[in-house]
Formats: sequence, C-alpha cells, structure tokens
Amino acid sequence: MTTFRRNLGLFLIEDRRVHLMKTLLRSFGWLVGVSILSVGLAAQTTSASRYDATIQAKVSRQLAGKNEFHNVQATVEDGIVTLTGGVDLYQQKLDAARKIRKTQNLQGVRNLIAVAGKNVPDADLTAQLDRKLYYDRLGFGNQFNFLTASVENGVATLSGEARTEADRDSALALVNRAPGVKDVVNNIKVAPASNFDDDIRIRAMQAIYRDPMLTRYAIDPGKPIRIVVDRGTLSLYGTVSNSADKQIAGMRAGQVFGAFRVQNNLEVAGKS
Repeated sequence: MTTFRRNLGLFLIEDRRVHLMKTLLRSFGWLVGVSILSVGLAAQTTSASRYDATIQAKVSRQLAGKNEFHNVQATVEDGIVTLTGGVDLYQQKLDAARKIRKTQNLQGVRNLIAVAGKNVPDADLTAQLDRKLYYDRLGFGNQFNFLTASVENGVATLSGEARTEADRDSALALVNRAPGVKDVVNNIKVAPASNFDDDIRIRAMQAIYRDPMLTRYAIDPGKPIRIVVDRGTLSLYGTVSNSADKQIAGMRAGQVFGAFRVQNNLEVAGKS
C-alpha cells in the first residue's frame, strides 16, 4: 500500500510537470505568434505608407482636373485616401471617390465630402423627385415600375420595385443628380428575371388598358396604373379617379392567366 501511494505521488508530480511544460509551450507559441503578426502588420503598414507621397500627388492632379472638385481636399495615410471639402451635388461626391479609386497602390477611400449645394425644403424635394421618377424610363416599360421617394433633412430614401437593374440604376442616377439631395438611401427592390412574370405583365397591361373604363390612364405615360409582378404575384399601384375604377382594375387583374395572387394597392384621388 505504501509503495502504491509513493508511486501514485510520483505519477501526480510527473503529470503536473508535463502539464506545466505544455502550458509554458503554449504560452510561448502564442507570444511568438503575436510577435510575428505584429511584425507582419507593421511591415504592411510601412509598405503601404511608403507610397503615400506618390498617391497624394496623383490624387491631387486627378481632382484638380475637374472644376466641380475645386473645393475637395485629399489626404493620404498608409495608402488610404480621405476626401473632405464640399461639392454641389451628391453625384459629384460619388464621382470624386470613383475617379481616384483605381490609383495605383491605393488601399482604400474614406469619403467625407459634404454636399454643400442649395437647400430645398424636404416636402418640395419629395414632390420633385416623385414626379421625375414617374416619368423616368418612358418607352422602356416604366409602367412596370413603382418607385417612390421620401426626403428627411435632405436625405432621399428610394423605395418600391423595379423590373430591371437598369430601371433601378436610372432612378438612382436621377436622384443622385437632383439639387438639394445630400445623401441617398437605396431601398429599391429589383424583380427577379422571369419570362413567366413578363408574360403576366403583358397580359395584365392588355387586360387593364383595353377596358373602356380604364384606357384613359394610358394617355399620360408618366401616370399609368403601375403593374408590378414578382414570382407570380401581381400588384397594382398608382392613383385612379374613383372607387369604381379601382374595383374594375382589380377585377381585370384577377382575370389574368398565370397570376397566383393579386394585390390591389391603387389609391383613389382625394382619399387618404
């Protein structure tokens, strides 16, 4: 029994030694790893910063070549360019960053440019943008888009659904260039590409605009009954003159072959 206890004690002591040695080795390995990582990061920072002067010169020349950037300043640190100053339009802010983004050895762009153009009251700017969006993409199936804008403190938020990415990009470009817009939030959803949905769009347009009571909504191409289709769901948007027109449009949409579901979101003029 005494021999067993002695052997057990020796075993426990040896086990502690092994555990202690493993702990020390792990700690040493961790310290070595941290040291290597620190050296690597320092080397990367040093490598990036050695191009700062060259990047600064190139970026300054690029910005100086455009009159709309005459109030824009650029500073460079560790290969990252920070843009400050002011421009007249939000699109110019985007263009300034885009113009220098391909500069050799550039690590990134921090765009802090302020849009310092004219101030437009939020309500007025919302009305202007909505009108422009309604008439955007005439002749390119704009009746299949329903896009709206809301403005708060100069920040325009775009919502709704576009049939294609081209429709979305056109709406964004239009808003980006609007005087008074300080920033843009893009919440536009692009419908998935689908021949099945396209067939429903065409059938719905024919069913609605061929109805004698609804043909007048095709007279103004900027204010049609909007037909939005997403994975077989057919939704109607826009404003009609009376409740009867809304009801008829919903009935015609409900008769469209292939539509799984119909959502009649039409608003009646003069009603909230």
